[in-house]
Parts: sequence; C-alpha cells; structure tokens
Amino acid sequence: MLYQLHEFNRSLLNPLMHWAEASSRLFTDPASPLAYTPYAQRIAAGYELLYRLGKQYEKPNFNIESVLVNGKTVAIVEEETEKKSFCTLIHFRKKLSAKEFAALKQPVVLLVAPLSGHHSTLLRDTVRSLLQDHDVYITDWTDARMVPLAEGPFHLHDYVYYIQDFIRRLGPDLHVISVCQPTVPVLAAISLMASERDPRLPKTMTMMGGPIDARKSPTQVNDLAVEKPHAWFENQVIYSVPPSYPGFGRKVYPGFLQHAGFIAMNPGRHAQSHWDFYMHLREGDNESAEEHRKFYDEYNAVLDMPAEYYLETIKTVFQEHRLPLGTWEIEGKLVRPQDIKSVALFTIEGEKDDISGAGQTHAAQDLCSALPQSDKQQFTAPQCGHYGIFSGRKWREIIAPKIGEFITRYS
Repeated sequence: MLYQLHEFNRSLLNPLMHWAEASSRLFTDPASPLAYTPYAQRIAAGYELLYRLGKQYEKPNFNIESVLVNGKTVAIVEEETEKKSFCTLIHFRKKLSAKEFAALKQPVVLLVAPLSGHHSTLLRDTVRSLLQDHDVYITDWTDARMVPLAEGPFHLHDYVYYIQDFIRRLGPDLHVISVCQPTVPVLAAISLMASERDPRLPKTMTMMGGPIDARKSPTQVNDLAVEKPHAWFENQVIYSVPPSYPGFGRKVYPGFLQHAGFIAMNPGRHAQSHWDFYMHLREGDNESAEEHRKFYDEYNAVLDMPAEYYLETIKTVFQEHRLPLGTWEIEGKLVRPQDIKSVALFTIEGEKDDISGAGQTHAAQDLCSALPQSDKQQFTAPQCGHYGIFSGRKWREIIAPKIGEFITRYS
C-alpha cells in the first residue's frame, strides 16, 4: 500500500513541480520581462529549490564521451556486451582501430557496481579515471520494478553467478574491482571458482569499502541491520511494484525507502546543502549551484532491489556474518576464500568511512589465508569518507594511481 501511496503522491505533485520549474525559468530567462523585476533572482532560486526537492529523478547517463590516452583524446562508445534479466554488462569501448587498440596493451577491468539503491552511474568518476589506462567493463544493474515478474526471482546467489559468468566471459587476463556492497558476492564468486580450479580465474581482485566482515567497527548501517529481526525487514520494508511498471507484482525493497534512509543518516548535512544551493542561486554563483545539481541528480536517482536479494543480503552479510565465519553455503557449496591461491588481493578503505567501518574490507586479507603475503596489499585513504574512495580528488590523485600500479604489476 505504501508504494501505491508514494506513486499517488508523486502524480499529485507532478503538476506543481512542472509549474515550479517553469516559474524558475520565467524569472531567469533573458527573454522574459520578469527576469528584470526586483528580487527576480531570489524568486527564481526559491522556485528551483522547490522543483528539485519534489521532482522525480531518473537514471542518469554516464556521459563519458572521450578520455585522454597517452595525451591523445580518444572517443568512447558505450556497448552492451551481455544483457541479463537483472544486469547489463557495459563496455566502454575506445574508438580506435584494432591495430591501435592492440598497441595500447591495456589490461581488462571488470568494475562491479553496487546493487544497493543507486545506479551504476554513481561510479562515473571511477570509470573515467580507469579508462585512461584500462579497458573497462561495468555491471549496470536493472531497476527491479522494470523487470517483469515472468523473469523470475533474483537471489544473492544469482548475483554471485552473474559475476562468475562475466569473469568467465572476460577472463582469464582480467582484473576485478568491486566497490562497497559487491565486495562480498565478488569474493564469494572468486572463492567458488578457485575451489573448482576454474581456469578463467582473474589475475587480481581489488575490494573497496565493503562489508566483508561487518562485525568490525560497526557503523549506523550495520547497527540498523542487527537491531531489527529479519522478520521486521520482511514485514516493514518490502512492497509490491504497482501496475504502472513492467515489474507489476514483483516484491521489492523500494528505492524511495532506501533514499529516505540515506537522507536520515545525515539530515542536517543535506538541509545545509540545499540552503547553500539556494544562496548560490541568489548570489549568481552558477558554478557552485551546478556542482550541487550534478551531485543530487545522481544521489537522488534510486532503484528498487529484488526483495529476495535484499533480505538474503541482510541476513547473510549483516546479521549472521556467514562469509567471515566460514558458514556461507551457495546451493550446497561452501564459500572458502582460503582456496584462493593465485588471485592477487588489494583492499582499500577510507579512514572516515561511515558506511563500511574500519577493518571491514581489510578482513579479506586474513580470509584469503592461502595467498602469499607478497600478493596482498592494503591501503587506508587518510581523511577519506565512503564516497571519496571512488570519486573526487582523493580518488583521482591517490587511490586510482595505486590501483593502476597494482594491476600493472600482475598484467
């Protein structure tokens, strides 16, 4: 019922949002006489703030049209390499001749994006930096409300199998990078492949800011998962997709609830950000205002997660800690990171990460006990929060070069 109420409320507010957007333009467009009235800039700022607070945010585009390679601008084309019901493998192909591309000898990277509320475009900055020296693919997870019920359910083990399929398609000369949530299923996928002595194992695995052992330095996110019983999540946050979407009837954890949770973690910071946005508009600081728009266009665009996947993640990762305890079985097969003997490991954490606490990602170092110490590397980025691990100045100037060096060593 809550999902239907949300959709009704959105439909009700939609005309108001269009009106607010149009009114903002009336007071800023040079061709409009209203733009030259007293306090026009303040009025326009108020209307735009109202519009952005109430509008529906659609999935953004990557908008990576070119990249610098060896000082030369090279065009980029997004291509669907493989399309599954719940995920599309996207290749950021460089528009070069086969001979030119072969001469670059760039390592192939599979960037595994989170399925935890936001779209894979959240890793736009990650992709753009990696593209300079690597041939990059990314997992683009599908909004569950857009997947027809006939496609069947999507479980946590399906996520693991998807990753294995992508690794086998791109490997064995492959380097896997996982950001946040997927560190757990990626480690499981590679562990199972190692147990089976799969010849298409990747060369390296880089794990960034993920809850591999959520018992270490628990954050607000971890606390919520253990404070409530599993039945609470099933009864309170799972809803059916309404008739207006292709996934009508599918049980999901709605994106709008996830977004509300994001905001609730730091309400003061978001309120201040919106106030600053209003003041930037009033003062004509268009550069700062545009930075705000870009951030919230991404931050406010959310997707629904399949209910079975979400509930199993809560139970397996955050409540029962099956991976670090060695009790996680996937369809009868025990997940054993200690079976990994040839896939070099690099774990990265942010010193001020308030999503995945200190030690949660580095826990993979001990779990992969059969790996030689020379094939293990870890780094904690100083004064770096969760999003700073994979986007922004510290990512570009400190973390990305370290990952590049690590990959080069094993290419």
